Amino acid sequence: MNLIFLGPNGAGKGTQARLLQQRQGIPQISTGDMLRTAIAKSSELGKEAERYVTAGDLVPDAVMIGIIAERLQQPDVQSGFVLDGFPRTIAQAEALEAVLAGLNRRLDRLIYFEVSEGTLVRRLSGRMVCRAAGHIYNDHSSPPKTPGICDMDGSEVYHREDDRPDKIRRRLQVYHDKTEPLLAFYRQRGLLSVLNAEADVEDIYRSLMTMLAPQVRR
Repeated sequence: MNLIFLGPNGAGKGTQARLLQQRQGIPQISTGDMLRTAIAKSSELGKEAERYVTAGDLVPDAVMIGIIAERLQQPDVQSGFVLDGFPRTIAQAEALEAVLAGLNRRLDRLIYFEVSEGTLVRRLSGRMVCRAAGHIYNDHSSPPKTPGICDMDGSEVYHREDDRPDKIRRRLQVYHDKTEPLLAFYRQRGLLSVLNAEADVEDIYRSLMTMLAPQVRR
């Protein structure tokens, strides 16, 4: 099953994509994780992307489309995938359609994670990530067992500069301006489903499974 999870940062789409990968075996393709890895490694892509990420802007389409096109050709995603964080613009969505057509594949569903701005700011301002691999924690809901230390790899856990409240609101404005038009784009194609993402993680997952049934096993 080929899926897109769409929603602003903090909506919970990354968490649900990881659960779907762990429990259903559908690989998560997270452009955010890919970019953070490139930035940490100071690759050419990372250096270019860092300027945009730090400012709270979108990474240029050409960079993102190239990353996705390459990833969709890997063996582990041939039976299905969840795109998490892509596309973010109409141009990217059109480019994705072309990439999938070239691979003789099609998109099955876009799930939109609907959540209020107040909830997003609260979630993101408490978010922390580890320096080694980007594992995500939250001051309020899921802190690391040892303060400041990642449970998974022992690296430092920190608050990202772009998770300050002022940067969060700037990102949300960029999202409203450039990404929300995708809802109409995919609605016209009969692929849009809306998921209430205000609940806790397990309740959202159960709603997601109901939405996707019978395409995936329960």
